[in-house]
Amino acid sequence: MELEYHPYLVPHVFLFADRRCYPDWKIQKTTIDFHDLTFVIEGKANYFINGEKFSVEAGDLVYVPEGSVREANTFWGCTMKAYPFNFLWAEPHNHVHLPFGVITKKVITKEIIGYIREFNQVWMSKQPFYMIQARALFELILHRLLSNFNRQSTTGTDTRIKKLTSFIADHYSEDITINDLAEKLNLHPVYIGKLFKENTGSSYKKYLQRIRINNAEAMLSIGDFTVREAAERCGFHDISYFSKVFKEMKGYPPSIAKKL
Repeated sequence: MELEYHPYLVPHVFLFADRRCYPDWKIQKTTIDFHDLTFVIEGKANYFINGEKFSVEAGDLVYVPEGSVREANTFWGCTMKAYPFNFLWAEPHNHVHLPFGVITKKVITKEIIGYIREFNQVWMSKQPFYMIQARALFELILHRLLSNFNRQSTTGTDTRIKKLTSFIADHYSEDITINDLAEKLNLHPVYIGKLFKENTGSSYKKYLQRIRINNAEAMLSIGDFTVREAAERCGFHDISYFSKVFKEMKGYPPSIAKKL
């Protein structure tokens, strides 16, 4: 998941259940246009995502992003109990995927289970304004999952990539290429590109653009710079391209950022 999207992601949960599967329970094969986040509490099941089989068991988190072909069945004699959340991101961000694989192990903590049980009470009671409270609880669940995931990812960051991201933070306005970074470490550009993606979750180009756009947004919000000045000071020489990238990342044009 590209981090620049996270301030604009608003989830809408339209299906939730305390799912206690019967022996012949199954999900029919279909392409989904929503996101399925399922916490497996007991038992086992087979999920088939885009034709690939995944066996899940108690303690696993299942994530099936929109656009996936999904089907599933449980095990006779060891039926699954789970809490599925089916949700959409508010437009225009439903294409944004969470940074999890289909199966993630050891992420269901007591804290998360507590949030899920509270969500269940709110969802089933349907008191006035329950959707606002339910959304807040689901966002707490997502925040905890993403915080834990990010902490694990950051802890294991290669020291060479830490060195490069520090360099980028100081020199983002300059014309630095992946070849320049490779020379600094005396490594092949292709290898550096792969290493960068593995450690940061995005390509070097996307990472540099994010740093530049975030700095440009800060400059514009202060009000001391024009759009052209902010673009040039952040390494963009083409104002049209800058505006295009800015709007893609932030959801609004740079002229609006200046007014804000």
